Formats: sequence, structure tokens, C-alpha cells
Amino acid sequence: MVSFGERMEPATLHPMATGHIPKYVTAADGSDYLFTFMVFFTVAIVILIGVAYFTLHAIPEKLAHKSNHPQFQLVGILSLLALFTHNGLFWVAAILVAGFQFPDFSSPLRAIADAIDRNGSHDTPAAAQTPINPAPKDTSDA
Repeated sequence: MVSFGERMEPATLHPMATGHIPKYVTAADGSDYLFTFMVFFTVAIVILIGVAYFTLHAIPEKLAHKSNHPQFQLVGILSLLALFTHNGLFWVAAILVAGFQFPDFSSPLRAIADAIDRNGSHDTPAAAQTPINPAPKDTSDA
């Protein structure tokens, strides 16, 4: 036991101890270089993944905008639904709608209906225009 006034011997290293301390071990001043690097690395990775995620969900809308697609709003709605619900089916549907132009069936059918309407109104015979129940004739001799 060492008394109050005696001088202490310097600590001797354990025989299995290394002669240096690795850089990743926290220094006495509290600075941790590995932790600081990992914080910046993690923040950068999270930002990059977020940018990639938003870019991926914008692909159908960019496709529809580039081709001036008639269903541009539908593609945008499907993309937003896929973004907020994390449902890949909406995104696949948006890609399919943006990638293909659907044939316009309503314009030819509307033209046919208009043509039938125009032709049908002029070709009606005079007998068809008379009322089915004519008013009774007045038979009084007054």
C-alpha cells in the first residue's frame, strides 16, 4: 500500500496490450470520428434514397407529359396514389396508362349517332307525323 507522501511507480502496460490505440476508439476529449462519419453518411444515404424514391414515382407522369397524353391527369392521380399508399399496383397502372395510347372509341360512335340523328329526322314520312289518337270530329249540326 502506498502512503500519502510516497511516489508512485508509472503504470506498466499489460504484456498483451498493443502499443497504440486504434483511431476509431473515442478520444479523451469526447470526439468520436467514426460516429460523426456514420451520422453524415446515414443522413446522406437517407436523402439519396428519398430523392430516388420521388424520382421513381415521377416517371409515369414525366412519360405522360412528354407524349402529351390525353389521360395525363389520370396518370398523375395514379402516381400520387402509389406514392402515398405504397401500393405498387397503382404505379404499374400509371406506367401502363402513360405508355399506351388508348383508341378513341367515343368519337366515331358519336359521329355515327349524329349522322343517324340527322338522316332520321329528315326522312320521316308525313303519316308518321300525325298523332296516333286524333281529336274527335264535331258532329253536331248546330
